[in-house]
Order: sequence, then structure tokens, then C-alpha cells
Amino acid sequence: MYGEEPLFGLLNRIGTPVEGHRPWPRYRLGRDGWLRLIEGLAGNGWSLLGLWGEPKTVHAALREDFSGDVAVVSLDCPQGRFPSLSAVRPAANRLERAAHDLYGLVAERTTDPRPWLDHDAWGVRRPLSEQPAAPVPNPGPYTFLPVEGDGLHQIPVGPVHAGIIEPGHFRFTANGETVVRLEERLGYVHRGVEGLMQGRPVAQAAMLAARISGDATVAHSLAFARAVEAALGVEVPARAVWLRALMAELERIANHLGDIGAICNDAAFAFMLAQTSQLRERVLRTADACFGHRLMMDRVIPGGVATDLPERGAGLLLELVAELRKRFPPLVAIYDGKASLQDRTVTTGFVSAELVTRFGAGGHVGRASGRDQDARRSPGYAPYDALNFEVPVLTEGDVNARVWVRIREVEQSLSLIEQIVARLPAISRGLDHPSVPLDSGRGGEGMALVESFRGEILTWVRLDGEGAVTRCHPRDPSWFQWPLLEAAIGGNIVADFPLCNKSFNCSYAGHDL
Repeated sequence: MYGEEPLFGLLNRIGTPVEGHRPWPRYRLGRDGWLRLIEGLAGNGWSLLGLWGEPKTVHAALREDFSGDVAVVSLDCPQGRFPSLSAVRPAANRLERAAHDLYGLVAERTTDPRPWLDHDAWGVRRPLSEQPAAPVPNPGPYTFLPVEGDGLHQIPVGPVHAGIIEPGHFRFTANGETVVRLEERLGYVHRGVEGLMQGRPVAQAAMLAARISGDATVAHSLAFARAVEAALGVEVPARAVWLRALMAELERIANHLGDIGAICNDAAFAFMLAQTSQLRERVLRTADACFGHRLMMDRVIPGGVATDLPERGAGLLLELVAELRKRFPPLVAIYDGKASLQDRTVTTGFVSAELVTRFGAGGHVGRASGRDQDARRSPGYAPYDALNFEVPVLTEGDVNARVWVRIREVEQSLSLIEQIVARLPAISRGLDHPSVPLDSGRGGEGMALVESFRGEILTWVRLDGEGAVTRCHPRDPSWFQWPLLEAAIGGNIVADFPLCNKSFNCSYAGHDL
């Protein structure tokens, strides 16, 4: 089986290395090589990190889970067609459908050929292809998968929801109150981010990256910046590296606190939401005081950071850590001891270890089901290689496990902030903030893997010789988590969907781009 062969061993035999791709290699494959790669992916040793297109070319990023080796593979598609990966890696399906909607690439023998991002509302088909087409007149309705059986009924929910929430449609097929199948229809908040980035100077594209998903603005900015820096071979100042990690951990804490409270609120325990919202507000105010923005948007930039920590910043951060260490544990004890909460969260929304592995799901979704993967550790990046932290992993795979992963990650992030503050490199003289200028006369290709609060973000970028972005593909963790929500709700009651949904907290905007 090719799946038992080391990733690089196979790629060195069947592919041709492409120069100028950093920090991991890229290989160009022929059609036969692509088919042999599919055979290898049938095993469990490799993970699919991403799949994306451009006119007449498809790319995929892979990781060998045991060694942590990462590579990108590319297949030229002069006829606009390529063999689908979806039969062996089901997470590829929606990515392949997106590549078809944007670039017109056709995945042969795909498990699902329906459109994904294209809702027949753009006024154009295949907008990023070499030859965009006119829309189809009088398009028919989107076809949901059929479900047959006695006593079944359908419940359509969305795309417009109660409250301030992004749009998404959920089609439930139920037998009484028990959900037999959930099918999602997303893409309503597609903004054309990949198309908007093309031809933009790096600084402008970085601002778009920061707005891919507002709750993960630091993580997406960091992934874009690291990809650009890899493409250009740029090394940023040490202080900037540590400040970036500081912002990333603040973002992680703020979002986990909000999610813990929201999950409890969906279980009719509003007290927890009120308490964690106060703590989250405390984190956001500290972020504003230290970096000039509550969400720290546009503070991580290619080449470094846009602002330095003020003189009183270290003290504010340590005060925040002390307060959270005092106020958070009693709330955890309340959650753990509240029988009504445990009744709603324990065994609800189960996702198996096999599914998270096949879909390559990370973050709290993957780690709650036993998948021990964190990009800060593997493949790893600075300064986390110099910091002490644990990656919490559970095996129960239910809503309760996803809550506990968040709880443990908050605790780990508090420790990381203390370590970063204690070891933050000194300020360089003559600089308003730690950064280096980018060489606008160079080009190249780069990729980055960054751990957001949801999981692993992949960003791939190509720059031309004048420093402009010719192609950028950001892949949010939600691409590999949304499909698992469909599995999580199966066999549960309809009333538990909000609880399951919030325990995932996938990004609509990060998915729809």
C-alpha cells in the first residue's frame, strides 16, 4: 500500500520539485502520479491539509501524521479536469466543489458534484477562471439529498436566524424529534476574498486576510504574514514573534470564554454566559489597552507587528492572568457540578475518532475526539518551540468533551501569557514597533500553518516579482469541521442542535470566503 510509504519517499519518485516554494516543498505531478497519490491517501497515515485551484491547475497540501512532514502537490489540468480526492478524503469534497464554482475545475468521479459557493446570485459563472461564463437562466432550486423512510418529515432552518448571526441553511430530516439526517447549505456570505486579493500589494491583502473571520483575525493575519515571509525568505524581529504569540493567546482565551458561556446558555443556563461574558470583556479591554484594538485587528502584519506593547502592558497582562485564575475556576466547578448541564452535554453530539481523522479535523472538535494535533507543536513555529504547554486531548467526543478542551486550553493560554511576558525580548532602539521592511522586488511561493482557537489555519500565497499577490488561498479550520456537525447531530433530538452547533462554533465567514 502506498499509504504505508513515507510521504516524501513517494513524492520524490512520482513528482518533480518546484523551486521557490517555502518552507515546505511543492511537487508537480502528472495524472498518473496524482492517481497513485490517491491510492496512498486511502491509508490512514496522511492528512489532507487543503485543496485549492487556479486556472488549469489544482493544488493539495498533505501532512504525514507520524513524521509531521508537509508537502504541496500540484496537477496541471489543461482540460480543466482532475481525479477527485473525495472518495478517500471526504473533506476534499466541498473544497473541490468550491474550486469548480470559482475556477471551473471539474473533479472527476467526485462523491458530490453539486455547486457549493455559487448560489446563482453572482451574475457570472466561474468568476476566477480564464473564461468566466454567463449565469444559467432560470436556475432550478438546490437539490438536497433524498432521505426515505416511514414517518420522516423535514424541518428547514435558516439561512436567516434569530439574533445577530451569519446566514446558513440547515435541512433536518427527522422521525418525530430524532434527527435522521442533517444537511447544510452554506456559502451565503461569500465575499470573493481570493479574487479580491489577486493583484493587491501585500499590505492591502493582509488587511483582507485579517477580515476573513473577525473572531480569528489575529490567527488569519499571522498565517498570511508567515506565508508571505516564507515566500520572501524574511526573518522578523524576535520581539515581534513573541508579541504575535501574545496576541494569539489573548484571542484564544477570549473566544473560548465566549464559547463556554454560549454553550451553557443553549442548555438554558444563562448565568454562565453572563459570567464568562464579563471575563471575555476583561480580556478584550486588556487587548485594547495593550495593542490599541479590542480584537487586535491589523496588529499582526507581514514583516512583524504594527504596534509594540506599551510600558504598562506587561503589568496589565499579568493582572489579567491573576484575575482570570481567581474567577475562572469557580465557574468551571459550577459547570462540572450542575446536573442539568451535564444531562444536556454528556453523550450529546458524539463524533468518532475515525471521523475526525478521516476529515483531518483539528481544534476542539478534533482534540475532543482523540486527535492529538496542534500546529503550534507540529509542525510547530516560534516562539512555541521555546515555551512549555500541553495540548489537551480527550476521547469522549461529545459536547461535554468539547467544553473541557476549551477549559483546559484557557488554562494553558494563561500559563503561556505569563511565560511570554517573562521572556519577551527587549525593544530594539530606534523602532516604533518591531518589524522589518519587505523586499518588494522579490517573488516566491510560501505556505503557513497556524493554530487558531478553532484549529489549524492553512494559508498559501504566491507573490510576483513586484511583491504583489498573484494567488492566495486561506483555508479556515471550519472547512473540515462543518461536515462533522452533520454527523454529530444524527440520532440526537432537534432541540439539541443549537447545543451541538455552538459546541463546534464553526465560522460561516471563514468557510464562505
